Amino acid sequence: MTAIGVPIKVLHEAEGHIITLETCVGEIYRGKLVEAEDNMNCQLAEVTMTFRDGRTHELQNVFVRGSQIRFIVLPDMLKNAPMFKNIGRAQKGAHGMGLGGAAPRGRGSAFRGGRGAPRGGPPGRGGAVPRPAYRA
Repeated sequence: MTAIGVPIKVLHEAEGHIITLETCVGEIYRGKLVEAEDNMNCQLAEVTMTFRDGRTHELQNVFVRGSQIRFIVLPDMLKNAPMFKNIGRAQKGAHGMGLGGAAPRGRGSAFRGGRGAPRGGPPGRGGAVPRPAYRA
């Protein structure tokens, strides 16, 4: 099971608040976020839906699939969410997980010298046979 990222945590923090959500087809939904799932599926209540042509429609409940969401506008008060405090603390003392420094991961990375090393046999001994030059 993977850990959820900070943007999804902030989305969960927005539950119970008024958000604005735009879908990939250009529809805009504004309403109270009832529930947000880890895959960004959102359930909204007391929604004002704005179509692409500008018409509006009032809806009681809406469920929007996460893969259809282009962006979400969250309340400004979430800038003070506790997970942002933890990020600042972690960035001050942490080093990046670049190519050096971290323990090798994956199969054979210690023997192959990291990423992109040749596999199977001595260098220059694999693949296609060079074609002779074309003579007319």
